Amino acid sequence: MNSNSFPLPPAGVVIPAGGLGVRFGHDRPKQFLDLAGLPVLVRTCRAFFALEAIHVVVVAAPADFLQYATDLLHAHLPARHAERLRITAGGVTRQDSVRAGLRLLPPEIELVLVHDAARPLVDAATILRCLEGAARHGAVIAAVPVKDTLKRVDDTGTIVNTVDRTQLWRAQTPQAARRHLLEHAFAEAQRTGLVGTDEASLLEAARLPVRVVVGSECNGKITQPEDLCIAAALAAREESVKIGHGFDAHRLVAGRKLVLGGVTIDHELGLDGHSDADVVAHALADALLGATGAGDIGRHFPDTDPQYRGIDSLLLLERVCRLAEQRGFRLGNADITIVCQKPKLAPHLAAMTDNLARCCQTAPAAINIKATTTEKMGYTGRGEGIAAHAVVLLRAHHGCE
Repeated sequence: MNSNSFPLPPAGVVIPAGGLGVRFGHDRPKQFLDLAGLPVLVRTCRAFFALEAIHVVVVAAPADFLQYATDLLHAHLPARHAERLRITAGGVTRQDSVRAGLRLLPPEIELVLVHDAARPLVDAATILRCLEGAARHGAVIAAVPVKDTLKRVDDTGTIVNTVDRTQLWRAQTPQAARRHLLEHAFAEAQRTGLVGTDEASLLEAARLPVRVVVGSECNGKITQPEDLCIAAALAAREESVKIGHGFDAHRLVAGRKLVLGGVTIDHELGLDGHSDADVVAHALADALLGATGAGDIGRHFPDTDPQYRGIDSLLLLERVCRLAEQRGFRLGNADITIVCQKPKLAPHLAAMTDNLARCCQTAPAAINIKATTTEKMGYTGRGEGIAAHAVVLLRAHHGCE
């Protein structure tokens, strides 16, 4: 969540994984099959465990494979996730499985995501859009606009007409709602005997408005055997990574604001430079440029160019992130160290993290910022300047979103 986003109440996800996948012809349901070295279900769960906003993950597994699912998840997930994981037996229908999962959510959970076990390539940005959308509006689903021309066809296979696609979207998951709204929709469905195709259909039937947020073309559902092949190819390509390191340092002088990570900090001295001299943003930008083989920040934003005089360095960072995306990469995670004798930076690190995450269009959990001193040694120790180091890992995204 970035500094401009809506506050997120405690959130949990229910992953209906109760289907048997008979069309695949395997001895195990499709959610347990291997996908580029990891079981499908494990990949799906990892996407949610990676986000601090998700307090609990509930998996509704096939009753006949309940112990198998339990052993599989505990074998592949880090031990630190164990206290956030709940596993229960799913039902005959998806609706039954989600209802069983809802019962296991702790009472403090206010936002509920429901996500198909067979959508293992969901990305953090889509999950966060769903969470924030539900927090703002009550209920949302991830969806993508229909791109193909649609034809209505009669029983003989003859085209009747072309369907207007301008307001048509393909529903995906996650589907997210305030808990009380989702529980009301399930209660109404049980009362009326409605069996819906997804959570949105139940909310709609209960006359509760549901909005769409943009999903991802990579967030496809594995339904047929060929879908598994496509997902495996995408997952393998996502493993392509690049690493970069960045460093920046500026002198502390009187008469300048001290800006670090986009946060203006009250201090008698500020950093001298052509821009706002934000060494944190500069080090991160340099690391991103290094990872993509695109030179350094001085090449792209020279201090001889008047258009960059006094500029907000977060704007420069956003441009660098767009450049990385154009080259097919997005930030996986960043580790940043600020070397500063004074002032104390600990109270400001969270705001810095939010700012950088917003610029990089990633989750704050992907940005780690540390502050240290040099025990009064060197130019930073003498209070003459501030420095920052950044290390980044970029992941290939190949234009799927």
